[in-house]
Amino acid sequence: MNKAIITVVGQDTVGIIARVCTYLSKHHVNVLDISQTIIDGFFNMMMIVDYSESDKDFSAMVGNLEDLGDDIGVRIRCQREEIFTKMHRV
Repeated sequence: MNKAIITVVGQDTVGIIARVCTYLSKHHVNVLDISQTIIDGFFNMMMIVDYSESDKDFSAMVGNLEDLGDDIGVRIRCQREEIFTKMHRV
């Protein structure tokens, strides 16, 4: 299994989850877990995904998600799980 962590942060607006999940579904990326909150109008979402079956290579997926974030006015970051874990170890 190839896991990645996707974070989405920005002003809340209609359709953020739908647009991100539509992209992932279209490219055969499975959402394993998802958490989202809205605090004082700011949207924050974290997803754990499995990209083992994706029709995009990892770097293309990262770029596509960053572009999608630009389109919908949020910041989308995607990192391999092992990199995310090492960066956020206490």
